[in-house]
Amino acid sequence: MIKLSGELLGGSDGFAFNRESIELYAGEIKSLVDKNIIPGIVIGGGNFFRGARTTLSALKRHRADSIGMLATVMNAICFAEHLENIGVKTAVFSAVNIGEMAQTYNIDRARDLLDKGVVCLFSGGTGNPYFSTDSASALRAIENSCDVLIKGTKVDGVYDSDPEKNPQAKKFETITYSEVLERNLGVMDLVAITLCRDNKMPLKVLSLKKPGVLLKACLGEKVGTDVIERD
Repeated sequence: MIKLSGELLGGSDGFAFNRESIELYAGEIKSLVDKNIIPGIVIGGGNFFRGARTTLSALKRHRADSIGMLATVMNAICFAEHLENIGVKTAVFSAVNIGEMAQTYNIDRARDLLDKGVVCLFSGGTGNPYFSTDSASALRAIENSCDVLIKGTKVDGVYDSDPEKNPQAKKFETITYSEVLERNLGVMDLVAITLCRDNKMPLKVLSLKKPGVLLKACLGEKVGTDVIERD
């Protein structure tokens, strides 16, 4: 299972859709499919909706989360179209019923399609407010018996502090779930990390800035940071 932040689809600005970025990441997914590695994908919605409650005071939390879920649906549909355009079969699922735009999520249906070589994109979060797309990606990875959950970010792994603010920040090659929680490192939210830990779901955090990194990760090469149950 691959978790992509919505901002990655927005290019350097991190907003809306950037054609070059979308085509780049679609090509990365195709490189997996060409090796018979069939991923599920969860995309965040931050390129369309991020932090609006700090500026829109009338917006209730659950309504803001609903808007965020819709943003993930838009991202999934757009990304799926770009994958189809380069020959990758896709199916878009939504955790909330949105009619003809996407299939309503069903575990058995998703598993069947993944087994048949169809890349499945999971949108709409968990279908509930107060849960992030990190939590959704962990949940979908577990439900679909994935081998690993890969979080693709702009940073090449997990650090003991923000590497963009601290040049001396230390990168971890491996780190335990417990240490991530104890240090409050912000790799993923508490629910996502706990889900992975309790269900023994391997987690890898890496940057997608370098071409080919996803394929390297799936082939077992040392890239990014591995979050593990124990040392």
